[in-house]
Amino acid sequence: MSMFKIFDTAGSGMAAQSLRLNTVASNLANAESVSSTQQGAYRAKEPLFAAVKQRVEGAVADAATVGVKVDGVTESQAAIPSRYEPGNPMADANGYVYGSNVNPVDELVNMISASRSYQNNVEVMNTTKQLMVKTLDLGK
Repeated sequence: MSMFKIFDTAGSGMAAQSLRLNTVASNLANAESVSSTQQGAYRAKEPLFAAVKQRVEGAVADAATVGVKVDGVTESQAAIPSRYEPGNPMADANGYVYGSNVNPVDELVNMISASRSYQNNVEVMNTTKQLMVKTLDLGK
C-alpha cells in the first residue's frame, strides 16, 4: 500500500466522523422539541457507515483502497414520549404533546466518541506526514 493511500483512508474516516458530529448536533438541537402528533415528532437521526475495500487497477494482487463510506442516515425507531399538557398550544385534542425520542446522554457519548475518532485520524495523518518527511531527509 502506498503511503499516500493512508491519507485517503484517514480522510474518509474524518469525513464520516464529521457527519456523525453534525448528526449529533442536530439531534441535541431538537431534543426538547414537541409536536401535536406522534408522526410529526422529531426522531433521532443515526448515520450508517460501511467499510470500503476496492481493488486498485493494475496494482499488486493484495493492494487495496480502504476507507469508510456513508450508507445513509436513518431515523431511530425508539418510542416517542407523550406528555399531558392541556395548556400547551401544540397539544392535541386530548391534551397531549409528543416529544422527540432523542436521548441526550447517548448523544453526548456519541459526540465524545466521534470527536476522539476524528482526532485519531488527524494523528494518523500527522504521523504519516512526519514519516514521509523523515524518509526524504534520509537522502540529505
